[in-house]
Amino acid sequence: MIRTEADLSAALSALVALDPSLAPLRAAVGTVAPRRRPPGFPGLCAIMIGQQVSTASAAAIWTRFSARFDPPTPAAILAATDDDLRACGFSANKIRAAKAIADAIVSGHLPLDDLGAMPADDAHARLCAVKGIGPWTADVYLLFCLGHPDAFPAGDLALQEAARLGFGLPERPSPKAFTAMAERWRPWRGAAATLLWAFYRVAKGRDVVPPGDQDRLGVG
Repeated sequence: MIRTEADLSAALSALVALDPSLAPLRAAVGTVAPRRRPPGFPGLCAIMIGQQVSTASAAAIWTRFSARFDPPTPAAILAATDDDLRACGFSANKIRAAKAIADAIVSGHLPLDDLGAMPADDAHARLCAVKGIGPWTADVYLLFCLGHPDAFPAGDLALQEAARLGFGLPERPSPKAFTAMAERWRPWRGAAATLLWAFYRVAKGRDVVPPGDQDRLGVG
């Protein structure tokens, strides 16, 4: 798992050894720090809350949510009324997603504690089997909450643009083409994603690290 700066540095070194074409990107970004979020149900909820809203709105919703449910637990969300969640700023879709995620955890269909030990593709599939969790959300959870070294959100628009810029491509790769491109980075696709986000930040001068609205755009 990639949890510390030293972990990420070692993973990036292994990644560049696999694909030397990434060496200029690593040189361009310098030191890269891993982005970590709390694991478990709170972390997954934070990513879900961040979908389809601005960073400021997501922060405001999270503040109300974490104050109302301290700490947020699946049992507490299942016991909450729709009005309770609506008062936190949840839309109807977010209410359904939160309830579905909580139910999947309580029923054992989503074993969050076991995901870190699974191959990235298997963990991704378990997350996406839950209504309300899209592919982008699943990969961001694996990357940012668990530090999974091989999760890769191929549908992320910023990663696609970073690949276009970094490799001199005529256009952003489609999610399918990007997935195929990333095969050569296994088992360090998560490190590649972190490197590409950092390169995007350098190239564009702005930070777009999730949560964001990729699921809404149909690529999450």
